[in-house]
Formats: sequence, C-alpha cells, structure tokens
Amino acid sequence: MGMEIEYKSDIEIAQEAKMKPILEIAEKIGLLEEDLELFGKFKAKISNEALKKLQSKESGKIILVTSINPTPAGEGKSTVTVGLADAFNRIGKKTMIAMREPSLGPTMGIKGGATGGGYSQVLPMEDINLHFTGDLHAITTANNALAALIDNHMQQGNELRIDQRRIVWKRAVDLNDRALRKVIIGLGGPLQGIPREDGFDITVASEIMAVLCLATDLKDLKARLSRMVIAYNEQKEPVTVGDLGVEGALTLLLKDAVKPNLVQTIEHTPALIHGGPFANIAHGCNSVIATVAASKLADYVITEGGFGADLGAEKFLHIKSRSAGFKPEAVVIVATIRALKMHGGVAKTDLAKENVPALTLGFANLQKHIETVRSFGLPAVVAINKFISDTKSEVQTLLEWCKRENIPVALTEVWEKGGEGGIELAQTLLKVIDTEENHFHPLYELSDSIEEKVRTIVQKVYGGKDVDFSPKAKKQLVDFEKLGWSHLAVCMAKTQYSLSDDPGKLGRPTDFTVTVREFKPSIGAGFIVALTGEVMTMPGLPKKPAALNMDVDENGNAVGLF
Repeated sequence: MGMEIEYKSDIEIAQEAKMKPILEIAEKIGLLEEDLELFGKFKAKISNEALKKLQSKESGKIILVTSINPTPAGEGKSTVTVGLADAFNRIGKKTMIAMREPSLGPTMGIKGGATGGGYSQVLPMEDINLHFTGDLHAITTANNALAALIDNHMQQGNELRIDQRRIVWKRAVDLNDRALRKVIIGLGGPLQGIPREDGFDITVASEIMAVLCLATDLKDLKARLSRMVIAYNEQKEPVTVGDLGVEGALTLLLKDAVKPNLVQTIEHTPALIHGGPFANIAHGCNSVIATVAASKLADYVITEGGFGADLGAEKFLHIKSRSAGFKPEAVVIVATIRALKMHGGVAKTDLAKENVPALTLGFANLQKHIETVRSFGLPAVVAINKFISDTKSEVQTLLEWCKRENIPVALTEVWEKGGEGGIELAQTLLKVIDTEENHFHPLYELSDSIEEKVRTIVQKVYGGKDVDFSPKAKKQLVDFEKLGWSHLAVCMAKTQYSLSDDPGKLGRPTDFTVTVREFKPSIGAGFIVALTGEVMTMPGLPKKPAALNMDVDENGNAVGLF
C-alpha cells in the first residue's frame, strides 16, 4: 500500500472515496432532518433552532491542534486534525472536527486546498475549496455593501461629517489581487461620487469575517457589526456602523452565513467547517458557533488555530477561548522532520536528504512552542507528521529528544493510513488529558494596557527582548486609551515563518525587538490589531499560481485542486 499512495493526488483520493448522505452523518450526532438546511446530498447547515436547543447540553472536551513555525515545506496541521478525529472515532470516542473554511485566494494562489490530505481529508473537498455554501461570498457582499453605503452617505450630504481622508473601511474580494491594494475611486465628476483613496483587503482579512467567527449568535453578530469603526469624523472621533444605521442590513446579508456547515471526512467523521479569518492578520480560528456546537454534539472536538503556536494557538487562547468562555483540554503541536530541518538551516531543495545535525538544530523551534503552550498551563503533545522522505534515523532522533525532554510524543501516519495512523496519537492524548493537570490561564489580563499586552506576547510567546512602537503607534496608544479601547484583547499581525517579525529568522531567534508600525482597531471583533513587519492584508499571486493546474473534466469533476 505504501508505494502506490505516493502517486495518488489528494483530489484523486477524495474523488474515489464514497461519501454517506449528510443525513446519515447528522444522525450519528443526534441531529434530525428538521435540524438541517440541506445543500445537496453531502453538505448541510445547522439551523438556528437546532443551535438554540443544543445550548442546554453538556459540553465535550476541546483539543487544539497547532504547529511549529510553518515553512514552505508544509506541516500538515489540517491533515493531523482530520486524522486525529478519525482515530478518536476508531477507538470508540464520539468525536467531531471544527475547522476553518478555505479562502479562494490562497487556494488558487500558492497553497492549494485546505481540507487535509492523503487519506485524512474532509469531503466534498472540491466544494469546500471552491464556493462551498457561499459563506465567504456573503461576507464579501456584506463588506462591500457597507463600503457602498459609506460612499453614498458622503455623496448625499455627509450628515455624520465623515472626513473622507479618514475612512478606514476597505472593500474586499476573496482572491489574491495585488493590483487592488491601493486604488482611487469616485473619478468622473460629481455624479460618480467623491474621489478618494481606497483599497481592497482579501475577504478573510475583513473585520466582518472576524466578527462572524467570534459572535455567539445572530443577536451578538448584529451588536458586534454595529460597533465596527468605519471612519473618523472632522473632530477625529470614530464613526461606527451603528452611527450609519446599517447593522440590520448587514446582519440580514449574513443570516445564513452565520450557521455552521456540516460535512464528513473520508472515514465519515462529522465535521463542522465554518469561518476562516487569516491567522497572520486576524485571529485565525474557525467560528465560536461551530466549535461550541461541536462540543455539544460530541464528547471530543478536534479544532485548530492557523500557523504556528505563536499565532493561531496564542490567538485561540487569548481571544477565542476568552471571548467564548471555554478552555481546551490539551494542545497538539504538529512537527515535521522536513520543517525542523529547514529551521536547522537546510534549503527547501535539499530536504529529501538525510540530515540529522540540521534536524537537531531545528528542535529549538519546537522547544519554544512547547514552552509557550505550557506557559498557558496546558498539557502539550507533539505529533510527528510523517513524510515519505523521512529516514528511520531522523525519526528516531526526534523521538529520543522528546523522551529526554519528557515531552509526550506520537508518530502520526494519517496522510498514508487515515485514522489508523493516528491511533497512537489519540491514545497518547487521552492519557495526557487523564493524568496531567490543566491550569489554563491567559498570559495577560484584559485590564493590562495595550502596550503591556503586546510586550507580554512578544516576550513570553515569541521569546523576544522588547517592542519598539513607531511614532504613529505611540500616538494611537494615547488615542485608544481616551476612546476606552484599551481593555480589548490584542491580535498580532506578524509573519508566520518566524517567531520574530522577520520572516528570514528561522529556528529560535533570541535578543530581537519587534516593531509595531501601527494599530488597527477591530472593535466589533473585540480586539486591537498590532501590525508588524510587512504583513499584507491583500496577498499577491506567485509566478506560477496553483490555478494553472486547475481544470474540470467533461463530467464536471474538478481536476488539479491540490
């Protein structure tokens, strides 16, 4: 079996898999047809009524999957998330997955699909990676409806005295389109609106995405949308969606997008895939509604935070858990031999060659993420996501290091073997949850100043020396304090490739300073974004985009989606 898999692409494996009707999957977790809104045979949304009924149920245990700093070699965090849930079900534990929805931008750009890989995938992968149930389109439309309403308000007399130079709400599109980063709108005379500078973000970086993912229900969604800051007036006071009076219209556009989507894995494990904020800009976690619903429907929920523990896990623990009022039982840190070798200085082209010394150097990155997870008072387990090119001696070296350091570890072969390849990890995790104490606590209090919160993250999570605030950021700190925003959580916008704000510093850099160039208030989401480095809110496409390999056959089947 081992050899033939190498030649099968994820999409071929997915298309050969036999899905069960989604009603059968729903039945497994106690949902009836009347609880669902069906999208064909294999996808459904859970209705508002069903979600309300679930609230009184007891919650299951939540397990968070994160990783070391990712490299272009790929870590397979989603693959481990899916395989681990399949493994839990194989050993008789009622388990569900709660994952993010992929964005079309990265799917057609550099990343390919985001539904796991090999024999650990969520299906129907083609739908999930393309339009799915239309959630991202609804968010795009709500975002752009708001932009149109702002410009119309300016055109029709500007009652709120919005300063056209201080409109902070951007337009959005769910594609990587660098040409739209900075645009001029309203050209062509008085009938065409008021000329001004504008720009586009990718949809998953829109505050509406973050709001949808942190809202607890429709009412909370509307309240959060009304708090979003869209501009500043001539007195430099914030103007919100509520001031414009359009929160009702935006909520109406999102009334279906807010319901979580039910699908299945190749092994028929129920999965909720809902919401997908960027993890290097926004908070990088699937929706609170989906995670909470999964915890009411199953005894165990396997969920993930985007990128390494310095981004997704930190934000899951400081923003999502705190806002939703739950705590994870344990954290899985995914590591690959390939990525560890890159952190140890090996070039991407040389990863297939055995290199134990470089691997050993790369352990420093893994060590830092383990320390970070433990600093939150949580038990950590390392999952070695095995690749075909890994040699026996490399795997042995990593296992021995974990043993020496007293770190629970399991070799995971879910890409090749599905749930069966994750049983060791599932058993290791269950043992850790039963025996290790969980003293979950955040690293900062919401009452700390914004400056203190940023410094805490930089020093305790990244291992940096200090923070340097630009003159603009310093002025914003004073302004935000006056506006009563300093009690909000902080969401760091930072490169995913390094613990520092410099993507070139791999491994475990020390003695570095992180520069915050400016802050962006996301008042509806409930956090202040701190922008560091050159993180783009609108990515560009690479020289050879993944779209070049995509096609559809004469029967309408997707080709080359990964």
